[in-house]
Amino acid sequence: MDLAQDKLELIEKIIRNDKKFSNNEDLFDDFFNETCKRSLGIVNIVTSDAALEAYLKKIATTSILNVLKDSGRLRRTRAGYTPTREITIDETISDKYEDVKVSYGNFNVEISPEEIAVKKETVKQVANLIYKIDEEDPNKQYLQIYKLRYDNGMTQKEISEELGLSQSEVSKRLFRLMKKVKESFR
Repeated sequence: MDLAQDKLELIEKIIRNDKKFSNNEDLFDDFFNETCKRSLGIVNIVTSDAALEAYLKKIATTSILNVLKDSGRLRRTRAGYTPTREITIDETISDKYEDVKVSYGNFNVEISPEEIAVKKETVKQVANLIYKIDEEDPNKQYLQIYKLRYDNGMTQKEISEELGLSQSEVSKRLFRLMKKVKESFR
């Protein structure tokens, strides 16, 4: 693997602190390998330590869930993932409760500071890439097309009318722009 030792140690710490790790210690190598494999593309891109740790936590959680599903220790239910050793409430409800309806009020889930940091870092990187791509080829109007599409919410047809281009040309330019952005993250 092409990850620095400090990054490997951070990944190990994150995995060991994940709540799904307990009672599944025997799968540590699988958790670790899956997380490292999924982290390769992002470790060298994210510059902020806090943002990197937040990314790695999300990657580790996803990796752990995938390994547990693949090993048959988790199954997907309507309520989320359930260990296969546990019995869900759905399986124990008798017929006399079929007509009972439960309703919950709306509630807001606040975004954690780590998630905010990750989102800000990602948006900043994408914005810088788009500006750079637009400067390299200003005739293609990548920045203007991006702003009209994603900031103003215009359709490709509306953009084509605004800029005097065909809809297929707008579509091609948006595709090329997104492809260049994706390639920059590899």
